[in-house]
Amino acid sequence: MTDTYDLTVIIPTFNEEENIAAIIEAVNEVFLRSGIHGEVLVVDDSSKDRTIPIVQEIAGQNDNVRLIVRTEDHGLSQSVVEGFGAARSDIFQVIDADFSHPTELIPRFYEAIRGGADIAIGSRYMKGGDIEQWPLKRRVISLGATAFGRILFPEVTDPVSGFFAVRREVVSGAPLAPRGYKILMEVLGKGRWRSFVEIPFVFKDREEGESKLRLETMTDYLRQCADITRFSVTRRAGPVWDEWKKIARFGLVGLSGIFVNMGLLYALTEFAGLYYLISAAIAIELSIVNNFIWNDIWTFGAADNLRFERKIQRFGSFQVVSMGGLLVNMAVLFLLADVFGVYYLVANLTGILIAFAWNYAINRHFTWKSM
Repeated sequence: MTDTYDLTVIIPTFNEEENIAAIIEAVNEVFLRSGIHGEVLVVDDSSKDRTIPIVQEIAGQNDNVRLIVRTEDHGLSQSVVEGFGAARSDIFQVIDADFSHPTELIPRFYEAIRGGADIAIGSRYMKGGDIEQWPLKRRVISLGATAFGRILFPEVTDPVSGFFAVRREVVSGAPLAPRGYKILMEVLGKGRWRSFVEIPFVFKDREEGESKLRLETMTDYLRQCADITRFSVTRRAGPVWDEWKKIARFGLVGLSGIFVNMGLLYALTEFAGLYYLISAAIAIELSIVNNFIWNDIWTFGAADNLRFERKIQRFGSFQVVSMGGLLVNMAVLFLLADVFGVYYLVANLTGILIAFAWNYAINRHFTWKSM
């Protein structure tokens, strides 16, 4: 009879002979201390070193340790997906083999899932999280990937984390087609989930062996982001689709603000006889009011019974962000046109697009946070 477990810790490996025995021992010690009836599932990509025989020897001495050796379609994310299918529990924990993820936090992830979360994510970027001993190049790559991922999943501070736990129901039957290293992005983009929690952790660079992160992995990552977006738009469902709807609505509201601005500028100048700069100041402010009202009601659905003070706070935040966006637009226009000699209309359009990205991102994360 096949044993079933409370938790499966999935460890993808490739040439990890320096770490694999120690990480398996560390995970089993966590199981023992926490009382979790867990299994360790090592999914190996046909390692050329002694990783496979080491795991085979350990598995021969421990019933809760198993090894899968993959002979084709190699990749960390593909290995994790295969682990999902082979796991003998309903909760999966993904960790790296190199001790960059602290095994002592495994019980917190497990309890978060048991407590009702669909996904528990280890975050390096929330309060209490950090990264140790990373070179500048790797930090820049990681921050860029994280920022790009947060466009799709703005509520998740670390959507490219490799340290996470998930319910079987989230990934069972999901059309996961990952490439590269960012398996969590695939789970968030195509899995069936409603709730998540984040757990801060300190990421430590590899203790032994060589890091496999390369700049070319960014190509796979960008393709993955495009595929997740295409999937969400085609299905018209999921958190990514919801986010794109907000972006589209924010853009349409912005267009309505342009019409309000231009119409008021003309009316106040031509019919009310005001000096055009005074007309422009009034038109700008009223277009900001217009945009705030429609974004509050339509884009972010905040037209509720919140106290009037909260709405005023949101409006104040939106006002500041909007003025900041205006400064961003003007700065980009000046930089491109006067410094780099770009045609001023092209420079202005670029400034508008960058200001739009600024306005949406800041308002999404501060003005209408968690809406």
